[in-house]
Amino acid sequence: MEAKYSMLLNLRQKFLANNLYNSSYAFKNYLEAFEIEYTHESTAIEGNTLTLQEVKTILDDRISVGGKSLREIYEVVNHRNAFNYVKECVDNKRRLDEEITKNIHHILMSNILTGGVYRNIRVWIKGARHKPPLPNEMYSQIKDFWATLPTKYKENGIKLAAYTHGEFVKIHPFEDGNGRTSRLIMNYQLLSNNFLAINIRKSDRLKYYETLDEYHVTGNLEPFYEMILDLSIEQYQNLLK
Repeated sequence: MEAKYSMLLNLRQKFLANNLYNSSYAFKNYLEAFEIEYTHESTAIEGNTLTLQEVKTILDDRISVGGKSLREIYEVVNHRNAFNYVKECVDNKRRLDEEITKNIHHILMSNILTGGVYRNIRVWIKGARHKPPLPNEMYSQIKDFWATLPTKYKENGIKLAAYTHGEFVKIHPFEDGNGRTSRLIMNYQLLSNNFLAINIRKSDRLKYYETLDEYHVTGNLEPFYEMILDLSIEQYQNLLK
């Protein structure tokens, strides 16, 4: 795994010297395209049926799409707004914390349900071996998560991102929207450590769920960490072609 991490660091160095990164117009164009695809895939994983083109129509052209529920439309609009908030916080060099994460969730849930509030009910994850903690256990676990997060994986931003996502969604502190929130705070950690944000595609869903469940049940983070590493490497390789 260390060889892959070293490979990623080398790719990042090459990218930072590349014309794409150093052209404000070209890099802005890439980021705009990434945001639409990221929003589409992150909401599609959770069951949103909007196509990539429909997401583009809503977000860029600001035109509503017929035959789709208001919830699905709010989900993609809210996701872009939440990602913009993430980028704003990172640009302001704010370290990820509980307040920021609750704000992310609040934005994601706008016009859907009350966001930014931890659950007081029991929840289940369909198809997973892991069972999220009961509310009283959850409050203790989320408190420990925020208390210890600043000490985790200081020398490896990719592993920190994988841990942040994996542990947060294991605790499942919100009634709904835990997956989208977890992917956003994962990218928050990547951006904060000078990596590109990544996109977990709907086509990767089975591997994504399996590697997360492995961590949740056995404590083995390596399969999920490797998945995030591979996606990061792929991201840089595609941009350097």
